[in-house]
Amino acid sequence: MSLNLERVLYTSRARGNSDSLMMQVDILATSQRNNARDDLTGALLIHDGRFLQVLEGAAQDLDRLMTRLASDPRHDEVVVIERKSIPARGFSGWAMASVRVTPALEETLRATVDGAGAPQQTVERMQDAVLAQAA
Repeated sequence: MSLNLERVLYTSRARGNSDSLMMQVDILATSQRNNARDDLTGALLIHDGRFLQVLEGAAQDLDRLMTRLASDPRHDEVVVIERKSIPARGFSGWAMASVRVTPALEETLRATVDGAGAPQQTVERMQDAVLAQAA
């Protein structure tokens, strides 16, 4: 385990049609490949023209990723909701999981994006959704 393991939760607005299956497949495939290379884990949720992503890894690897996201033509308005040190990964085994939106998760997502939600609750609901989908 890295001594500087961190988690970042961010949101961004999709440039283009985020409902497009091709865009979603492209983002997931690129994320899985790059995250596996950079030893990052996490999950991505795409809903209502927005991305919500949680990522875990070494601080310097997250820094590089966030720099790339700032110039990624698929993302606009990248906003870090929370970045903090964590004792262990919550998405171990998933270079990039895709999270399906449920009604409860949609409510949490909206609150988080609007600044009224608790980041930890959002991450926990995303973890629950990934585990449920894997079962």
